Amino acid sequence: MSTSSTPSARVLRADAEQNRTRIVSIARQAFTEDSATTMQAIARAAGVGQGTLYRRFPTRESLLAEVYRDEFDGLLVTARRLLDEHEDEPVVALRRWFDVLASFGRMKHALADVLDAVTRSDLHDEQYDRILAVVDDLLRAGKDAGQVRPDIAPDEVFPLLSFLWHLEPQSDARTAHLLDLVVDSLRIR
Repeated sequence: MSTSSTPSARVLRADAEQNRTRIVSIARQAFTEDSATTMQAIARAAGVGQGTLYRRFPTRESLLAEVYRDEFDGLLVTARRLLDEHEDEPVVALRRWFDVLASFGRMKHALADVLDAVTRSDLHDEQYDRILAVVDDLLRAGKDAGQVRPDIAPDEVFPLLSFLWHLEPQSDARTAHLLDLVVDSLRIR
């Protein structure tokens, strides 16, 4: 009998996944508040030993990359959920997703110094096609509903949104206004 099918092995795997989830969540908050947060502080806040933390994330950079990937995956899931919630008004889904993207951009901005330690091109290459596919889904839904211009391609949206990575995190009102302008430029007149 394989040990992987025993009840104790399943509990251990579930416990390990709960630890990973808690560590990533604590690390996200800690890195956002203070990019110099130590691994020891994260382990303590997550209620795990340093051995548990380092076994899962051998370096600070590997933990940061996991936080970033986790946030990115949430960004993609949110786009699909918003499309489902606003299937009659896909341009609303697009605009609300831009808010989520702006929040992601603020997190990335707060972690910029730390993210430099991670190979940005690896993260970029890993995620570029996935995010373009989501943007394509949002645009296609808007085009099919007659709400978004038919001549907009997914890779044309990001240059329009590049300001998100350059604004100070405290400029929420300005960000919202600029995002409204971007969506207005994508609408059919």
